[in-house]
Amino acid sequence: MFTGIVDHVGTVARVAPGQGGGRTLVVRHGFTSALELGESIAHDGVCLTVVRIDGDTFWVEAGPETLARTTIGALKTGSKINLERAATLSTRLGGHLVQGHVDAVGHIRAVRARENAWDLDVDAPPEVLKMVISQGSVTVDGISLTVTGRSAETFSLSIIPHTWKVTSLADKGVGSAVNVEVDVIARYVLGLLEAQQAEPKAGGITEAFLREHGF
Repeated sequence: MFTGIVDHVGTVARVAPGQGGGRTLVVRHGFTSALELGESIAHDGVCLTVVRIDGDTFWVEAGPETLARTTIGALKTGSKINLERAATLSTRLGGHLVQGHVDAVGHIRAVRARENAWDLDVDAPPEVLKMVISQGSVTVDGISLTVTGRSAETFSLSIIPHTWKVTSLADKGVGSAVNVEVDVIARYVLGLLEAQQAEPKAGGITEAFLREHGF
């Protein structure tokens, strides 16, 4: 579990073929405390496990499913990447609960610079957009952000200067692909509602009604 507050912007030092069609990423980081083998780190919002540590770099492996469903497959040597270590019970929840399970890859449709902010429009598939609400939370490339608006095809964000400076968003532009994860609470609420709608409604002629009346 993560909070969507980026710890550092790391750099991909090397990309190599992995097992079973996956890839191995060697990432140069800026963490000040020691990493541990097996710990989870969010990479642009994608939860990956540390499998090797060497000085200021660590190794992670991404499987074919992760490569197909996220932007991890497009990373190359020199790519900047938002990094966040997994939350602990003593971690301050500065953003919102983030699982590191990407729902879709969206694309930046527009970037508008204002005096003290940057406004972004990001597209997403309909099945993802229906879980995005104005003033709700969404994670974009591992960054916890507040939704300022939503249309039929996009949702809007307002990025403050600090977030723009300490994340990789400043390197993005119109057309850039980003990982999108909706608020986990919205996902569960929608799941419950869809399950209720799928259940047969009470009343009418049912098997139980027919049995009760001797048929």
